[in-house]
Amino acid sequence: METKKIMELADGYNMPTYGRQKVALTEGKGVWARDPEGKRYLDFGSGIGVNSLGYCDDAWVSAVAKQAACLQHTSNLIYTQPQSELAAKLCGAAGYSRVFFGNSGAEANECAIKLVRKYSFEKYGPGRNKIVTLVNSFHGRTMATLSATGQEVFHNYFFPFPEGFAYAEANNLEDLKAKLDDTVCAVMFEFVQGEGGVVPLERDFVEGMFALCRERDILTVSDEVQTGMGRTGSLLTAPLFGVKPDVVTLAKGLGGGLPIGACLAGEDLGRIMGPGTHGSTFGGNPVVCAGALAVLDRLLAPGFLEGAAEKGNYLRERLSGLPGLEAVTGLGLMLGALPAGRAAKDVAAAALSEGLILLTAKDKLRFLPPLVITKEELDQGLAILQKVLA
Repeated sequence: METKKIMELADGYNMPTYGRQKVALTEGKGVWARDPEGKRYLDFGSGIGVNSLGYCDDAWVSAVAKQAACLQHTSNLIYTQPQSELAAKLCGAAGYSRVFFGNSGAEANECAIKLVRKYSFEKYGPGRNKIVTLVNSFHGRTMATLSATGQEVFHNYFFPFPEGFAYAEANNLEDLKAKLDDTVCAVMFEFVQGEGGVVPLERDFVEGMFALCRERDILTVSDEVQTGMGRTGSLLTAPLFGVKPDVVTLAKGLGGGLPIGACLAGEDLGRIMGPGTHGSTFGGNPVVCAGALAVLDRLLAPGFLEGAAEKGNYLRERLSGLPGLEAVTGLGLMLGALPAGRAAKDVAAAALSEGLILLTAKDKLRFLPPLVITKEELDQGLAILQKVLA
């Protein structure tokens, strides 16, 4: 089917919830994809950080196909080997004891919200249920995670929003401290605010936030939906800041292209949600878990994460030296850069016409290439970007 027909069908029948780019993809391998007419695209977006191993990685494809051929689904009232193996391997690698599997980052964050509120209710009784998030954050598009998102632009249309959230200014410890009254049970945050413009938290702020929370028995929830699974050069971003949150949420790159979310916690906190308090029909699906195991195996292979961190440093250096770009921010292979005197969306559209897929975040270009990208492929993409900027 040609691109025009694909677009006509989609625009004619889908709800218009996405501002789609004028391209359709039909196949991909590694960091390259093709449209129906055979045009090649170098992908610096990874499906918004999802295709951590690029398109159709051989080991990932083999694991998914093998599992799909023997058991594609069963309810969570029955055990499956892929889910059990993934739970054990992910908890062991991340340094947590318990995990709940859902289908997305929003679902992982919903689980975290319920988890911290139930913990506080059981320990302190009703009334201590507020969750403080950070201004400019993004935590999902369900009703609760929209409320948790610290951007006014999302707080519209769908009234009434769930209550129980407050917002503190990122990197302002005094403002956070003022928000931590006796009704607060948790602080939820991203180490790098991705949708908010690829803005990292400052180390002093993170250390101060954790100290405040320890003093007051307030739980810490790190949303690593976008920053986790090697994106910042470490399996989780928390160790780069020298802290360990009580709860961490993952999604995107964990599945390598299939839908999965994960909420991890320590042993005691991880037992708070008993039978009937939470669930998911498709969460921890055996096919998805088989794919996630292939991703995790690759990430934990000797030297892989170090290589991702090195490529992140290389990309940052190259972006910092490109004429027409300013204010390079982020960590690892999660970077943002401000085009000088031009709208980011216009630069991304021009790059797409030249065969380079770029993302935007607010007024910045956003770079989330597959973790398996080579320096040579980075150079190819940057050559296209340099041409567009010129």
